[in-house]
Amino acid sequence: MYRLRVKEVLEAKGKSQTWLAKQARVQQGLIRRMIREPEKYKPSYAILAQVAEALRVPIEDLIEQVPDPE
Repeated sequence: MYRLRVKEVLEAKGKSQTWLAKQARVQQGLIRRMIREPEKYKPSYAILAQVAEALRVPIEDLIEQVPDPE
C-alpha cells in the first residue's frame, strides 16, 4: 500500500495548490484530492508524472510505502 506525499513536497517547495494545478496542467480538484485523500486517491501514472515534472522531483518522491492495515 502507498500514500501520496504531494502535500509534503508542495509545502517544502513553498508553492500553492493553484500554482501546481496550473504548472502540471491538471484540474485543481485533482490536486486537492491528492492532498486531502493521500491514502485513498490513486491518480494515474500520467497525472503523477505531470505533477512530479511541475515540482521538479522524481515520481518516487511523491509516493511513500506504508504498511497494509491488518
